[in-house]
Amino acid sequence: MAKTENIYGLHTVQALLTHHPEQVLDVFILNSRDDERLQAILELAKQHGLAVQAVNRDKLDQLAFNGQHQGVVARARVATALNEDDLKDLLASLTVPPFLLVLDNITDPHNLGACLRTAESVGVHGVIAPRDKSANLTPVVRKTASGAAEVLPFFQVTNLARTLKQLADAGVWCVGTALTPEAKPIYDLNLTGALAIVMGAEGTGMRRLTREHCDSLAYIPMQGSVQSLNVSVATGVALYEAFRQRAKAL
Repeated sequence: MAKTENIYGLHTVQALLTHHPEQVLDVFILNSRDDERLQAILELAKQHGLAVQAVNRDKLDQLAFNGQHQGVVARARVATALNEDDLKDLLASLTVPPFLLVLDNITDPHNLGACLRTAESVGVHGVIAPRDKSANLTPVVRKTASGAAEVLPFFQVTNLARTLKQLADAGVWCVGTALTPEAKPIYDLNLTGALAIVMGAEGTGMRRLTREHCDSLAYIPMQGSVQSLNVSVATGVALYEAFRQRAKAL
């Protein structure tokens, strides 16, 4: 019997029903809520012949494990994780230079969700992370990503250093973020063309092998007394600089 999980949040459930309705088994809504955003979800559920149950807030809180469900929870089959072979297929299918985000051992689900949300907003083609010692696509991650996790490919690989080498062999330039003497301001680097932005873990940064497989290193210039940014914020800065350069180069 396939494993199931409860996905919650208006944007997340709507994106799931729009892009992967085959995964959804049934939908639960708050019996006291009736607005336009919820009606859109109800219409999608009706289109796909899904059962919808109106329940009280305590029941929804229980289904969402007290997460911010916004009045809707969907019980869905757990999707099969994408892997190295799926990544190869993605690279082979692209007709434009790849734009990828690599996350080295990001363990906080809120940080992962925020990174996915930003990555999807700037046109990243896929996000890569190690299979072990990293956050997975949990309901918390999906809620934080606000629908991005349902449309943006997320690849979990066995050996990140080996995957970076494979990207390099495919002509993808890997730019890692690090506070090291050889790192250059990210605004001084050329971030057009086939590119992977590599972000390190919260607190510790990139692992040694990950750093050694990067073609260049970059840092985000800062003028205040704070020495570093939250990884999801730093990811946003780096991705939007790449987005700016890539849009200008078109």
